[in-house]
Amino acid sequence: MKPNIILIMGDQLNHRFLPWSGNSVVQAPNFTKLAKRGTVFKNIYCNYPICAPSRYSMLTGLLPHSISAWDNAAEFSSAIPTIGHALTLSGYETILCGKMHFVGPDQKHGFSERLVTDIYPADFAWVPNWNDGPRNAPTGISMKAVIEAGHCQRSLQLDYDDEVEYFAKQKLFDLRRRPTQDPFFFCISFTHPHSPFTAPQNFWDLYQPSDIDMPRVGEIPFEKLDTHSKWLYYSHGRDQAKVNNEDIRNARHAYYGMISYLDSKVGNLINILDSLSFERETLIIFCSDHGEMMGERGMWFKQTFFEDSVRVPFFIGGSAWKSNLQESEQLGSLIDLVPTLLEVSGSEKYWASALAGKSLLPNNTTGSTSVISEYSDMGVCAPCRMIRKGDYKYWVTHGHESQLYDLAKDPYELNNISGSVLYQAIEDTLKDEIFQDWDPEKINREVLESQKRRRFIQESRNLRQDPDNWSFQVSRNDRLRYVRGSGDKEGTVATKRLARFPPFES
Repeated sequence: MKPNIILIMGDQLNHRFLPWSGNSVVQAPNFTKLAKRGTVFKNIYCNYPICAPSRYSMLTGLLPHSISAWDNAAEFSSAIPTIGHALTLSGYETILCGKMHFVGPDQKHGFSERLVTDIYPADFAWVPNWNDGPRNAPTGISMKAVIEAGHCQRSLQLDYDDEVEYFAKQKLFDLRRRPTQDPFFFCISFTHPHSPFTAPQNFWDLYQPSDIDMPRVGEIPFEKLDTHSKWLYYSHGRDQAKVNNEDIRNARHAYYGMISYLDSKVGNLINILDSLSFERETLIIFCSDHGEMMGERGMWFKQTFFEDSVRVPFFIGGSAWKSNLQESEQLGSLIDLVPTLLEVSGSEKYWASALAGKSLLPNNTTGSTSVISEYSDMGVCAPCRMIRKGDYKYWVTHGHESQLYDLAKDPYELNNISGSVLYQAIEDTLKDEIFQDWDPEKINREVLESQKRRRFIQESRNLRQDPDNWSFQVSRNDRLRYVRGSGDKEGTVATKRLARFPPFES
């Protein structure tokens, strides 16, 4: 029997801010309950520390550079298979509800149904321009999000996530009331706790200012920063804004409130899933697309390979998860999701191409021994790549200095041991592996050419005042959901089935 699969996603969620990481400040009871129903993976990384390329990579099981996922405005080609295509061929109903940040005319990528629009643009509006130097961010990411942090009555993100929750809950009821119980793959993706840092008043009030912990590592002087971090320093406008301790505390306070808000959404979904008593076994997955620096080292947002940005929360559980482990130290990344779902659903034969990831199932003895993350988006000015293998993390910024950290001895990444004679053999091994399938000179040329082409196209669209006609627009067949005329036999049958759940039994 093929299990139902529920994938719930947060956005820009720092793994250290969840209770299952030992955080004693956060109030997230539903995450605590969820952790008891399966396995928390403590060493999972995103393959690209920004939204769109991370999600492309996760859904395809392929590394970003291999699918030209250069940045947040890179087109996601329809010619690339996703887990949605494979599960559809395997007999699954595949549904997407929420953010996925697909760029290009294909806004489904293997999902048979999409319930809400996306929160971000699907065109080339966010193409960076490395020729402009580190201040090449087209989206206006800046320290304004930190300085203006606080509580609010309403926000664009609250509008969006409330809508995602509403339609996701309704779809769970619809799935349960189907006349046939084919398995389903349901991806529910929220935008919290992505910046800006604004929490609803009731979730802000869960915390007192004195509760909020401050960054463990304070701001590092500019002259001591690596080149990648210096680029982001300018990109985020840290030289143009003074951020004091109250700003930092407010931003972290709001971030905690945003996580509690997300926790309430996750709890509502799991409660409904349980109340519907799906007969088929269900696999529940929770993850984030990347992390958030939250003031560590004086840094904010993502786009870097330090642990708070590149390591992600990851959970697998539910009745279809055959593991007694509550925690796993297994090293892995988001590209491991596709092979895991293919194996748990028995759908391997529906995948024709090679995969870069490995299954996370407990009986898999060939899991990942190293993980790769890449970055070539706004803020930086050259291709960057990271590898973690064992306790060591090696990091290349093309044309500039490398970085090597021993995470066992130096978990806060304060001591760059690249170039040390004592670690030369380790660095040589990691360097060989990181360049094995990655040519930064070639990628640098391809990125610059791609940026040029896409900016050209976008400028033409802007001149014509051409609306973003790639964004997904919601269209529902309401005649199959509500009462219509008696001549509509299909609609009458459908609405009778939807009239009441559970059905009345005399």
